[in-house]
Amino acid sequence: MSSAVYDTLILSDLHLGSDMSRADEARRMLRQHRFRRLILLGDIFSDLNFGRLTKQHWRFLSYIRKLSNPKRQVEVVWVEGNHDHGLTDVMSHLVGIKVYQEYVWEYGGLRHLAIHGHQFDRFVIKNVRMNYLATLLYLQLQKLDSKNKPVARFLDRLNTRWLRMSAKVASGALIHARAHGVQRIFCGHTHATMQQEQDGICYYNSGGWIDSRRPTYITIGEEGVRVHEYTERTNDRDPRQERGEAHSSSSDVAAESGLSEDAEYQSVGS
Repeated sequence: MSSAVYDTLILSDLHLGSDMSRADEARRMLRQHRFRRLILLGDIFSDLNFGRLTKQHWRFLSYIRKLSNPKRQVEVVWVEGNHDHGLTDVMSHLVGIKVYQEYVWEYGGLRHLAIHGHQFDRFVIKNVRMNYLATLLYLQLQKLDSKNKPVARFLDRLNTRWLRMSAKVASGALIHARAHGVQRIFCGHTHATMQQEQDGICYYNSGGWIDSRRPTYITIGEEGVRVHEYTERTNDRDPRQERGEAHSSSSDVAAESGLSEDAEYQSVGS
């Protein structure tokens, strides 16, 4: 576990319910760090179908519920993404965290804002139904794709480049930040990490957790803002998974709120 205690850790675009979601890796990454605030920056889910959630996906949700326990002294924030719409009321109650359209906080004398970023993607805003149907088709394609999902991953990267999402989201975010007196703004949505500064305002994109490339996340602390790549180490794996033991299910998430698992996690206030 890292000895640093971050003010905030941000991850986005986990897309639980997708065959490409790297939920176990995200959970192991969170276990390695200590932080006062966790921001799930949108598109934590792929669609409204709970039946697509695997045991690994429920295990991640169970861990988030544990983090949100007041004894942990960690503020867990969920910023709604376009794929999360329709799930937030149910899942926020089940997992025990608040949901925001955008979230503002202050740290180090600077004003920070987290917003998923689809608000600055005109194609998504103007084609809600088309995007919903495209998501269903994309999820079905993942089922038919080979083990490492090369076709689905290629289409995801092609979609980002073709629509020039990274540039459009960055531009819209910087305008939004300026209008709200924010010095740092954080987005997801594009699945591609990015840093940009304009007129003293810094824009950061946290990337995603479904690509074949190394997944990324952001930390904010005494050393400033850092974008990290997660590299899985051999000893990161849960020995129970190696032995094939059962994972958490939906009933586990609904029932668990204590510290029985992962008891080695220290609260940042201790």
